[in-house]
Amino acid sequence: MIGIVDYKMGNLASVINAFKSLGEEVVLESDPSRLNTYEKLILPGVGAFGDAMEHLKSNGMDTAVKAYAQTGKPLLGICLGMQLLFNSSEEFGSTQGLGLIEGKIIPFEQSQFDHPQKVPHMGWNELFVQSVGEDPSVCPLFKGLDKDFYLYFVHSFHAVCDDKYAIGKTHYGYEFVSAVQKDNIYGIQPHPEKSHENGLKIIENFIKL
Repeated sequence: MIGIVDYKMGNLASVINAFKSLGEEVVLESDPSRLNTYEKLILPGVGAFGDAMEHLKSNGMDTAVKAYAQTGKPLLGICLGMQLLFNSSEEFGSTQGLGLIEGKIIPFEQSQFDHPQKVPHMGWNELFVQSVGEDPSVCPLFKGLDKDFYLYFVHSFHAVCDDKYAIGKTHYGYEFVSAVQKDNIYGIQPHPEKSHENGLKIIENFIKL
């Protein structure tokens, strides 16, 4: 059974429908005490980082997600959910995140763009799969996909972290980290649930972890 963390942030319908289209049952879970009953966990999210952390903290869901990560069972953060995995964000000041992956979330620096681009980064763009460390094998999330493929993005902030966690990168004005992994913890900045066949393949791979 796969649980989806329900903390009142973002439209969850598309995430639920993507899993259902693959024949997988998912449960929206708003009770922190029940998180450890799931075999896998999804941390979704759309909106502001600070608001998301406030919602998570309001009933102890932040602590429960961190405890789940320590079980070794797969945890996947999607879009804002990926950003929440990091130490902090610079959105509307500085806000502490879950601290599950070392790094921070920063705004796109338009002054650093190699050519003018609009922010937010919105639409289809390529994710370039990265080989991590000495292991040339591809992250299991990307099994069966090409070395680069298109997914759907909507965001104004992005992660900065050590390359050892970067399993995917994307170019928008400059190169940024668009997918991460640390042990059993995975994060992806684009929306696989809105990315047609490529996104469904990522979700299917997560189901099979």
